[in-house]
Amino acid sequence: MQSGLVAYLDSVKSRDPAARSRWDVLFYPGVTALGLHRIAHWLWEGQLFFLARLVNHLARFLTAIDIHPGAKIGKRFFLDHGFSVIGESAEIGDDVTIYQHVTLGGTNPTTGVGGKRHPTLHNGVVVGSGAQILGPIEIGEGAKVGANSVVTKDVAPGQTVVGIPAKPVHVDAVHYSPGFMPYGTPCGEDVDPMRARLAELEEEIEELRRELKTLKTAGQPQPKVKSA
Repeated sequence: MQSGLVAYLDSVKSRDPAARSRWDVLFYPGVTALGLHRIAHWLWEGQLFFLARLVNHLARFLTAIDIHPGAKIGKRFFLDHGFSVIGESAEIGDDVTIYQHVTLGGTNPTTGVGGKRHPTLHNGVVVGSGAQILGPIEIGEGAKVGANSVVTKDVAPGQTVVGIPAKPVHVDAVHYSPGFMPYGTPCGEDVDPMRARLAELEEEIEELRRELKTLKTAGQPQPKVKSA
């Protein structure tokens, strides 16, 4: 058990350059919330719903992180800073990283598919701060969700999505951050697909203006040269 805790703390430390030691990581609110969730989930699985809810409320009071006792969370989960909400039927794989103010939200209970109303995050997913992932959708293995994105459709494995609504962007993630991309957002260039398209349109308009100016100049009558 001790070796498992040490391995977990080391996995968090490897994803957070601000962590000075394992002791630092041990007192992170996300680590505390996950530890209490393990207890609450065990009670929930044993149908001790009141006690599970009690532990859940204690965790939320201490950490400002609300993880429903029914949520299933894999190994080495890291929730940085906190202030996030994870719904009842959410499923999180191994080595997933979520930053602050993220919601794994659900659909209307009457329209959920077989009771599954919340998203599934597969192994190695990174979710940037402020992102909202809504409904029984799947975020594929190794996918990245950029900060403040709103995701309502499935995300393919290894894909990076940004924007409202979230759309895939063609970015070489390894180029910017080998092995791990903090906040799920590349920082080397503007990856918002809408702004990128607007920039392309502006360039096209400027090119058309230059061509029009050239045509106007060519069409103007040339001054006659008087012969000597």
